[in-house]
Amino acid sequence: MKRFFLLVFVFVLLGATAHSLEVPDRPEGRVTDRTGTLTRDQIKALDQKMAAFERETSNQVAVLLIPSLEGDSLEDYSIRLAEKWKIGQQGRNNGAILLIVKNDRKLRIEVGYGLEGALPDALSGTIIRNEIAPRFKAEQFYQGIDAGVNALIAATKGEYKAGPKKKRSQMEAWIPFLIVGAFVFFFILAASQTRRRHYHSGSSRGWTSGGGFFGGGPFLGGSGGWSSGGDSFSGGGGSFGGGGASGTW
Repeated sequence: MKRFFLLVFVFVLLGATAHSLEVPDRPEGRVTDRTGTLTRDQIKALDQKMAAFERETSNQVAVLLIPSLEGDSLEDYSIRLAEKWKIGQQGRNNGAILLIVKNDRKLRIEVGYGLEGALPDALSGTIIRNEIAPRFKAEQFYQGIDAGVNALIAATKGEYKAGPKKKRSQMEAWIPFLIVGAFVFFFILAASQTRRRHYHSGSSRGWTSGGGFFGGGPFLGGSGGWSSGGDSFSGGGGSFGGGGASGTW
């Protein structure tokens, strides 16, 4: 019986491995777009920016756009991608990958061991929420990637600031208290008016109120052919341990 369950476990494991989405063997440049989202000029502009950053600091950043995970896990695919591409220098492990899954509306920043101090998980998540996701929601994909790359570069230099975004989030944190306070105020006011009418006429009237809040909505994505940066960029042997952050838009 134990042997039977062991065989079942092995077959399930092999089946899951067989259906894992294949990772590209190597980057086609600092930007690999397999969705047809970016123009050649946009890819070139991003590539030049990241190449200049690499020359200045030796840190490497790569971007990959794919249409869908086809049911695979974002985090599992991302770490397999990082292990295969090995972005960053061997021994320094100073690489970062921005993975965008366009049709699934998912993205992840995968951070090499050597950059985890400058790019902790919380900061990577802030960059996704503040810089990338809002632009992707507006279907401004190049602008979102450009803003994300700028933020990653700034963060590794200790220069990234997200002050204005934090102020808005603090204001939003007060909204539930303001709503509750408004309901309490109107309830007390209505009860006071009801007692006053009862005092003058000997009768009372019921008081009802209603309301609700809703939000959200889908954002569309598409896919097409793929294009590449067309240079000889490749990883240098950097290692990754799963540091980074995931997000949606």
